[in-house]
This record gives sequence, C-alpha cells and structure tokens, in this order.
Amino acid sequence: MDAAFAAWVPRRRDQIHKTHREVIGERAARDHAALKPLPPTPYLVAERHLRPVGKDCLVAFGGNLYSVPARKVRPRQLVEIRATKSQVMLHSTVSGTDGGTLLAMHPRAVGRGVRVVEEKHWEGLPTGKGRRTTTGDVPPRPRPQPQGEEAGPLQALLNRAAATRIEVGRRPLSVYDELTGTRPFTTHPNTRETS
Repeated sequence: MDAAFAAWVPRRRDQIHKTHREVIGERAARDHAALKPLPPTPYLVAERHLRPVGKDCLVAFGGNLYSVPARKVRPRQLVEIRATKSQVMLHSTVSGTDGGTLLAMHPRAVGRGVRVVEEKHWEGLPTGKGRRTTTGDVPPRPRPQPQGEEAGPLQALLNRAAATRIEVGRRPLSVYDELTGTRPFTTHPNTRETS
C-alpha cells in the first residue's frame, strides 16, 4: 500500500485540479509557504455555555454543580463555562480589575449529581443560620401563636386547638346532587345482567 501511494502522489501533483484549475503540486507549494508557525500554546477545544449562579454560589453544568467564589459573583449572575473533557473553567462575562475573567477551575465531574466545591469559595456567604438552611441539629424556635377567635377566623382555622371548637355543618351528600340537578350513580340489584 505504501509503495502504491508513493507512486500515485507524483502523478496526482502533476494533474490540474478541477476546482481552481491549477497544477496541484504548484498550488500546494504556494499554500505551504503561506502557512504560519503553530502557536506556542495548543488550541483549546472546549464547550462554551452561559449559566446563572445560584444563591449558594454553585453553577449547574452537565447534571453537576461547580462552585465559584462568593466574593466575585452575585446570585443569578451569568457566568461562562468553558468545559473540556477533563476540566471545567468558570469565567465572568465582564473583565475584573486585573483584566482577567477566570473565576474558578475544577476537574470535570464523572457522572451526574456530583458537587465539585472548593470550600474557600464560600467565604463571604452567610452562615447556615443566616442562609435559613436546616441541618437537623438545631430544632426550630416555636413561633408565638395567637389563641382563639381574637386573632381572626383564618388564624383560628390554622390553630389546631381553636379548630376543634369550630362548628361544622353536616348534611348528606344527596343535598349536593339536588342542588346541581344531577342524579347519583346507583346500582340496583334488579338491574344486574345475567349471562
């Protein structure tokens, strides 16, 4: 195969190309001379997406959550995600004071439902108590509840002790059938079909 290819290349280079009507070998030499050297850093192939930042400074991407520094973003701010096969980079859409946009860089999570968090990103966020999160450690403080009718009929219904004292009218369901003019579905033993 190699010998056949090596014999074919010189013949192909002497032919005239059907699109640009030039000799292929001469056009190739001119094209190669016009090429510039490769850049020192390799070209980065990455997915790019815009995503909002959550109140907890986490950004959702690919079914996973990635943290960004709380002091550099605000909730619902859009950030740009540049994701490669192995890395997720989160960039601000506006340059900072230093001219850079990179907020955070994380390894790309494998699977779904993973939280990739750098703890120092949460510096500046309120504590769990201020964020109104429940951890199960501290029981919630009971709120003072107004008692009885003096708080109003709605509060009386919401208060279980007061709700037990409210009179509720009782009537048969046939009353509703009469009001709507419909007949209830009934089955009489005489109307059964026999086989």
